[in-house]
Amino acid sequence: MYKTYSMELAGRTLTVDVGRVAKQANGAVLIHYGETVVLSTATASDKPRDGIDFFPLSVDFEEKMYAVGKIPGGFNKREGKPSEHAILTSRVIDRPMRPLFPKDYRNDVSLNNLIMSVDPDCNPEIPAMLGSSIATCISDIPFAGPCAMTQIGMVDGELVVNPAMAQRPVSDLQLTVASTREKVIMIEAGANEVPDDKMIEAIYKAHEVNQQIIAFFDTIIAECGKEKHTYESCAVPEELFAAIREEAPAEVMEKAVFTDDKQTREANIREIRDKLAEKFAENEEWLAALDEALYQYQKKTVRKMILKDHKRPDGRAIDQIRPLAAEIDLIPRVHGSAMFTRGQTQICDVVTLAPLSDAQKVDGLDEFVTSKRYMHHYNFPSYSVGETKPSRGPGRREIGHGALAERALLPVLPTESEFPYAIRAVSETFESNGSTSMASTCASCMALMAAGVPIKKMVAGISCGLVTGENDDDYIVLTDIQGLEDFFGDMDFKVTGTKDGITAIQMDIKIHGLTRPIVEEAIRRTHEARDFIMHTCMEPCISAPRERLSKYAPKIIQMMIDPQKIGDVVGQRGKTINTIIEETGVKIDIEDDGSVCICGTDEVMMEKAKEYIRIIVTDFESGQILTGKVVSIKEFGAFLEFAPGKEGMVHISRICRERINHVEDVLTLGDKVKVVCLGKDKMGRYSFSIKDLPASER
Repeated sequence: MYKTYSMELAGRTLTVDVGRVAKQANGAVLIHYGETVVLSTATASDKPRDGIDFFPLSVDFEEKMYAVGKIPGGFNKREGKPSEHAILTSRVIDRPMRPLFPKDYRNDVSLNNLIMSVDPDCNPEIPAMLGSSIATCISDIPFAGPCAMTQIGMVDGELVVNPAMAQRPVSDLQLTVASTREKVIMIEAGANEVPDDKMIEAIYKAHEVNQQIIAFFDTIIAECGKEKHTYESCAVPEELFAAIREEAPAEVMEKAVFTDDKQTREANIREIRDKLAEKFAENEEWLAALDEALYQYQKKTVRKMILKDHKRPDGRAIDQIRPLAAEIDLIPRVHGSAMFTRGQTQICDVVTLAPLSDAQKVDGLDEFVTSKRYMHHYNFPSYSVGETKPSRGPGRREIGHGALAERALLPVLPTESEFPYAIRAVSETFESNGSTSMASTCASCMALMAAGVPIKKMVAGISCGLVTGENDDDYIVLTDIQGLEDFFGDMDFKVTGTKDGITAIQMDIKIHGLTRPIVEEAIRRTHEARDFIMHTCMEPCISAPRERLSKYAPKIIQMMIDPQKIGDVVGQRGKTINTIIEETGVKIDIEDDGSVCICGTDEVMMEKAKEYIRIIVTDFESGQILTGKVVSIKEFGAFLEFAPGKEGMVHISRICRERINHVEDVLTLGDKVKVVCLGKDKMGRYSFSIKDLPASER
């Protein structure tokens, strides 16, 4: 027999079935939210993985198209690699759960979420997040949970818990917050310039809801939870730490790490490591643990310097930003480019503009999101950190960083009617020493302006770090963390926004949550830093979007036609529109509502295409002067083409003022002549004349 537990969550029923399916997993629940159904499982290996110095946690969010009554596209008709949305959701689940596993745990752990049914009003991300937490809690896997997650929207200024389908498109906030019993442990947000105080209110509204869910989970754990299994600790032996301190005292390590140059610091640490390796050459166990021990020693040294001495490795003040630099137009022939440098972090961003037909098609579980007009891609090559690795395409980290910068800039982009382009921004990481995603936001903003994209406001981003002591009141928040402070610190709190409000947040931590004062200080610090970056670095480089697009960028002419005449423009089997495209070299997109976009780089040819379409969809009026090409000659007259697929006839009697016996005496195929419209004949056909042209037009 299985057990079922239920609670009301934001007006819908959340139900957890334990012991119903997947009984061979360490922990499994079938979780229902409304009619959304997710199978969440947690499994762990019996032994630690050999030769690793990290916790091997994998999280999957498996989107099955049957969940929304679809058959996958493509030749194989089955799901392939995870979608971008699935990867981003997996990352959101991973980030709050990872810190709650033991730090010395090296067993492989897999959290799998199988999306089996989707109720549009109940976002499957929510039960997947909650299912991963409760499945791990009731398993025998060591875990300091439970944690819970809630999504918050904001509609007409009012905060909404777990927004329904109709509320999401009009919400000014898409916020996900994860909490433990006492603290916030993860924040992910996209926002339409939400003020700091409103964002804090939303975060702690979610935190309150999370406490209700955790209380519900406690009931399930008390009745169904397994005893946690013992595991082989991979902690570094204390004897090794003592031997390292003897050979390299604290002052030696402090001197090694206290530099603003990453390469110098790494060389200093390498020198210490080589000496220690030589010293411990005969102790294989210590040699195997030396790198991890040295890492821990550096970590303790840096944290002590920051927390006790308020001394950062590169000598900066606690709230000081590294040296900034910005430039635009460094790449020729592209549509827009910019480079942003902050210390040893450097991003070059390139913007490409294209017709809306080049927007990315999205095939997923959300039936209402079928395309993306703005795409931001982030690349992180190994040379940016001085490593030698082959490129294998974007990983989950790269996809996550690109999505964060994309979310940061979406609120300031012009609408499709204001700027009918698909936009792609690509951030190339030239150099990395902390928070490249925030540098990508700054570089992308400037590149968009350089490309002439009329964004509404400037957006900047910055990250704050954290070092904590033995109690909640003992902490230091660091503005603009570099790589070392990220690795050895407790928090990476990224915030992007305009001068008026927040557009995106991504917060992940390595401890069991943040107190409210830390969250509030981090948001305040990031606001101050964003303003500083915009005023002192970005605005002097480019203060507003350019009024004209690059000469290499495609231009777009928009026009509206009668939807009933779309078929006339397209022609039989596309013959008419293809003829226009071949003759002018433009690209033409026509929507069902009659909106037409003509895209090209030659403005003369674009105007020609526009005129062709205008002629095709416009009824000729008596007295209208037109120019046509002779395409056919008969005994009784000549047929002229005024635009592809749009023809008319000039009777032989209307060609010349004097009588002619043969049309060929005056006209030949291919001649371009002006004519005047005489109106319709008795059969409803348009008649044209050459001889009746006004004298000024002959």
